[in-house]
Amino acid sequence: MESKPEVMLGKPVIKGTRIPVELVLEKLAAGQTEDELLLDYPRLTREAIHAALSLAAEAVRDMKFYKLAS
Repeated sequence: MESKPEVMLGKPVIKGTRIPVELVLEKLAAGQTEDELLLDYPRLTREAIHAALSLAAEAVRDMKFYKLAS
């Protein structure tokens, strides 16, 4: 993954591409399979898909949750 201000407004992308991590995650969440993603985006690799999932897991792990008073 990489993030550069001049590429996709600084959003994380698959390194060496302009494929946003967000797009990969959204496609997987919508039910697209890894194989379908690889066919649709030839520059994408299975390793990159797994790295995108890892980045998402890390983001959720680092989130803070607070209980609101009732």
